[in-house]
Amino acid sequence: MLRLQEIKEKLIVADGTEDWFKELEEDQRAGAKKLLESWKRKQQVQKLEKEAHIEKVMFDKNFVVNRSGLIAGVDEAGRGPLAGPVVTAAVILREDTNNLIGLNDSKQISRAKRNELAMKIKENAISYFIHFQSVEKIDTLNIYEATKQSMSEAVLSLKIQPSVVLVDAMKLPIDIENHSLIKGDAKSLAIAAASILAKTARDEYMDKLHEEYPVYLFNKHAGYGTKEHIAMIMQHGPSEHHRKTFEPIKSILKSEVKV
Repeated sequence: MLRLQEIKEKLIVADGTEDWFKELEEDQRAGAKKLLESWKRKQQVQKLEKEAHIEKVMFDKNFVVNRSGLIAGVDEAGRGPLAGPVVTAAVILREDTNNLIGLNDSKQISRAKRNELAMKIKENAISYFIHFQSVEKIDTLNIYEATKQSMSEAVLSLKIQPSVVLVDAMKLPIDIENHSLIKGDAKSLAIAAASILAKTARDEYMDKLHEEYPVYLFNKHAGYGTKEHIAMIMQHGPSEHHRKTFEPIKSILKSEVKV
């Protein structure tokens, strides 16, 4: 009979067909049963992730008429915050995406997992581009137009142009067939990949911004309008990286002018 530590180590790479597995299934020790149940739960999660991955791959392939067509996914991070740029990403993935199983909408994944996936996406990509749209552009154009412009720039900056572009909830003014997909990051693997690249790039940017402006705690809330962030703005006033057309910053600046 295998020791529990041996079972634990063997289950890391087991697929259930091993000679010793039948013995494990008949093992009445509480510790052995617990290890087996944990392994089964993990196998079920992996099965569901693989099925979801295949669905996303097939969803993307439905938009091209032949196998040689390239699909770009596009998404953004940072439309809602009070500070910092909106960041968009465009990515064309290789046909073999098995190393990206588990890839999902960036909001559904932990930061550590996002960073891990971002590296895999970049290694897998035929081409990718990340565009930073400045606060000045956001205030000048409005956030919707600034995001649309940034997404277009990201696509047009790809070193290889795609046959079709799948965009999360946005139609782009470019001469490439593109489709606006509501909740596209949950349906499309390419959009989910772009979501990860945009989110990780923006988080890294906001971490660096925190080093320059530590009083706002940008590394904690990434510029979103948390109570803590708004309190810091009220105390120290807006910085050059805050969006002047967003509330409550717009009202704060108006009140400063009146004084």
